[in-house]
Amino acid sequence: MSSITGFSGSLLVTRHGEVVLCASAREADVSAGTSCSADTRFQIASVSKQFTAAAVMLLVDDGVIELHDDIGRWLPGCAAHWRELTLHQLLSHTSGLEHWTGLPGFDVTRPGGPDDFLERFAEVPLRAKPGRTWHYSSPGYLLAARVVEAVSGAAYADLVTARIIRPLGMTATVVGRTPPDAVAWGYRDGQRVDVAQYAMIPGTGDVWSTVDDLARYTEAFETGELLSSAARQAMVGRHAEIETPADPNDPVTAHAYGYGSFLGMVCGRHARFHPGDNPGYQSFLGYLSDIQATVAILCNNEETDLDDLLRKLAPSLDGSGPDPNET
Repeated sequence: MSSITGFSGSLLVTRHGEVVLCASAREADVSAGTSCSADTRFQIASVSKQFTAAAVMLLVDDGVIELHDDIGRWLPGCAAHWRELTLHQLLSHTSGLEHWTGLPGFDVTRPGGPDDFLERFAEVPLRAKPGRTWHYSSPGYLLAARVVEAVSGAAYADLVTARIIRPLGMTATVVGRTPPDAVAWGYRDGQRVDVAQYAMIPGTGDVWSTVDDLARYTEAFETGELLSSAARQAMVGRHAEIETPADPNDPVTAHAYGYGSFLGMVCGRHARFHPGDNPGYQSFLGYLSDIQATVAILCNNEETDLDDLLRKLAPSLDGSGPDPNET
């Protein structure tokens, strides 16, 4: 995979649960001289949002919460203009909330703690009337995580670990804190730039994982091991249409958003997927339903050209492609 621009990390492609391509390249920790491998843990950034949505749907399955509840019921102290927002709107990015960059003075290298961030973000008006339009908002997922905590009485990281990570045997995955070992640090221009605070903001980009564990999660989701059929169908429903200019050269096109996943095309096939980027990291997790293929990509180089990578992975989805031993 050294021919792929800037690729440093690990990737995995499976079909029908069988591995067809597994590759790693370059250093996980430049100063220590350790290399990336399938066992290396990366910040998965916004791929974490699939876990947030699943945590909410587990509580829906439990019958203790409704998707169309106003969040003010559970977060009575939140900003007045947030109280009538619903979990459905937060999870589908139709709440009208801004993204991180909508906060004046927001510094990507110093995001602050979640409570401090929400206090400052409460001063930002909604960009649109709730339920009207799609606009990507990580703060909306932070609010969803806060609702999960209020409903369950548990810390968000603890609930996700107890209800998703451990039952699925995702032994390398850690939520809400930096793992003690087997970690890939993030880089930009060869300099370490990972921001630990990003991986500590509940619900938005707070999971560290491996390509194997992400493939395990996808398998459990698709086979109904994790959620009820109704909850799974809710997560993959087309809740918000996304207007994306058609470009036949793009390997990924988003047509709609469900809960925690985009719905569209990957390498010319129908898929649900989510990309992610935290300082120093890029990630991608996709499931191509018609060929039952999972694509998991975790990078610790912020400048990796994911489009180029996906184009070069496309042949492996049809049973041919790069040598899995190529590094």
